[in-house]
Amino acid sequence: MNKIRGPAIFLAQFFRDEKPFDTLLGIAQWAAQLGYVGVQIPSWDARAIDLDRAASSRAYCDEYRGKLAALGIQVAELSAHLQGQVLAFHPAYAEGFRAFHPKGLAGQEVSEWAADQLRKAVLASVNLGTKNVAVLSGGFLWHLVYPWPQRPQGIVEEAFGELAKRWKPLLDFAAERGVTLGYELHPGSDLHDGASFEMFLARTGDHPAACLTYDPSHFLLQQLDYLDFIRRYGARIKSFHVKDAEFHPDGRVGVYGGYQPWVGRAGRFRSLGDGQVDFRRIFSLLTAADYRGWAILEWECCLKSPAQGAKEGAPFIARQLIDVTEVAFDDFAGGASDRLQNRKILGLQ
Repeated sequence: MNKIRGPAIFLAQFFRDEKPFDTLLGIAQWAAQLGYVGVQIPSWDARAIDLDRAASSRAYCDEYRGKLAALGIQVAELSAHLQGQVLAFHPAYAEGFRAFHPKGLAGQEVSEWAADQLRKAVLASVNLGTKNVAVLSGGFLWHLVYPWPQRPQGIVEEAFGELAKRWKPLLDFAAERGVTLGYELHPGSDLHDGASFEMFLARTGDHPAACLTYDPSHFLLQQLDYLDFIRRYGARIKSFHVKDAEFHPDGRVGVYGGYQPWVGRAGRFRSLGDGQVDFRRIFSLLTAADYRGWAILEWECCLKSPAQGAKEGAPFIARQLIDVTEVAFDDFAGGASDRLQNRKILGLQ
């Protein structure tokens, strides 16, 4: 049997104001025809879900799941990436993040709105029967990621203390309802690698609901060992974005990208199979780590169209899924055993 479920697809990048991409059922039918059996739902997009109703009505969620099931599609989980991002952010980014929240909100009002949205995403997950909400952490330190000028003593601790203060009640809220929050470690957020995730865990009491949405593409672009990451943090991984990337530095651009458009950067997101990510090893390591969540295509490519990326993505993911063996390959050479026989083999008469 497969431990990892899929193929699934994150719908955020595919909604358009044209058929079939302008309604949930239209886009779900399109995805099903391509071979997807699950969808990750962007909870901020009214075309995808009415989050208020999903949070308050089990009947709405039952009908929602039923309509998708009739197309052969399951709800993999909800995404609340954008709400998580604006739970905490430096004022310098206020204008850039304005599209992530309702008009007319500013400062603390944005954080309060985001917290309410995240609670609703948890409640909706309960009603939908899903167990994880994928999020970004937001944060206050990204403009200080490269220490020039030198970071003032204590500023990192102050920022992580405030970040934990904002997230801890939400983690408690989720844990009380059997839901985890899967932080996607992402540039632009204070939680962007293993070290920063550990700092967050230390300030939230190693919270059991503080989990991970694993996306190897961001790690490859950071030149972080994305395979060792699974070995270290596999027990915390509750969601998996299957996204490819490549990194080709030269004498002109490297990790930082030189302010170039995506196509001109050394590090670029690519469609599945066109980059450098070793998905065979990833699926093997996640299977060995007993990951039982979904393998979810997140399409982001600087060259291929979303239509081609989605069409190629479903069979690519399906080929990686491992039908876990229930027998050992060398059982033919074995036989029945007992303690006395084992002691004889060991020379312990």
